[in-house]
Formats: sequence, C-alpha cells, structure tokens
Amino acid sequence: MSWPDLLPELWQATLETLYMVGIATLFTALLGLPLGVLLVITDRGNILAAPALNRVLAAIINVGRSLPFIILLVAVIPLTRLIVGTSIGSTAAIVPLTIAAIPFFARVVETALREVERGLIEAAQAMGATTWQIVTKVLLPEALPSLVLGLTITIIGLIGYSAMAGAVGGGGLGDLAIRYGYQRFQTDVMIATVVLLIVLVQAIQMLGDWIARRLTRR
Repeated sequence: MSWPDLLPELWQATLETLYMVGIATLFTALLGLPLGVLLVITDRGNILAAPALNRVLAAIINVGRSLPFIILLVAVIPLTRLIVGTSIGSTAAIVPLTIAAIPFFARVVETALREVERGLIEAAQAMGATTWQIVTKVLLPEALPSLVLGLTITIIGLIGYSAMAGAVGGGGLGDLAIRYGYQRFQTDVMIATVVLLIVLVQAIQMLGDWIARRLTRR
C-alpha cells in the first residue's frame, strides 16, 4: 500500500480508536466510580459499613481483573451481540473494553479515596453530614487530582486493549496493524500505527498530568 492510500486508512483507524476508547471511558467512569466509592464506604469501620457486601464487591472486582483481555473479548461475544447486535467492529469492541476497564478503575477510585485524611471525614460526621454529603462534598473533591490521574491511566490501558481488539476485527489502529503490518508483512504500516499509538498515549498522559496539577493547586 502506498502512503497516499495509507494516510486515509490511518486517519480512519485513529478515529475508530478514539471512538472506542472515548465511549468505553465514559461508561467505565459512570459505572466504575460508584463501584469504587462503595468499596470504600462499605468497608469495616467506614461511614456505611457493610462487610458482607464489601467482600462480595471485592470478589467480583477481583474476578473481573483476573481475566486476560483477549479471553474476555471472546467470552463476552454473546453479550456483545445482545447489546449492540454484532460482535465485529468498533462499536462491538466497546462492550468488552468497558467490562475490562470497570474493575480496574473501581480499584483506582478505591485507592484514591483511601488517601483522603480520615480527620476530614470525622469532622464532616461531627457536623451532621449525611453519607451522600460526605461522599460528594468531602471524599470526591479531596481525591479529585488522584481520580484524574487514575482515569488517565485507565484511558491509556483502554488504548492498549483497543489495539488488542483488532485481533478479532475490533477496528481501529490495532486492526490496521494486524491486517497490513502482520498479515501482509507491510512493516511501514506496523511502524506507523505504533507511532500513532505512542503519540496518543503521550498526549493523553500530558493532558491528565496537566489537569491533575491544576486541580492540586486550587
């Protein structure tokens, strides 16, 4: 494939990668954040202690995190078909990407919230704050820089997963690299996709670091 033919393919594959990662990140944040909060507040001695529920949540998350992504990708094909009507393409890849990222992000949220000083929570409790107020007014605002950094790491992980999804027709840069770089031995295509992935990761990491610094200085 010549470069004039390759450039539109690269552009399209980059857009597909951004689409997959963007939508998967949105659902991961929406589902992983409350899961991580629950992990913290239901822990023994915390504001909504429920040890049995905490153990169940922790076990589910551990199971989700222990599954290799390539196996998860295949295992959830029936669920993917049920949700989006197909198991091939960028939209189909969003389902396994989200399922893979939610447990990871929930643990990231848990770690960030545990760094919040216990004294702040106790002070809020002493002033009569409800559980909802402690979560939304104390825990999440105090942990916001760490949450942003954690989300950045999650997005970068999703970029890696999205490239892997190309192995089963998931679209994006991974798919392009496999079709042309691996199956047709076009090394220049492989190098171009790797360079684009590196640029994406660098840009997202720099943006995440910048936002976290701004939030820390407030």
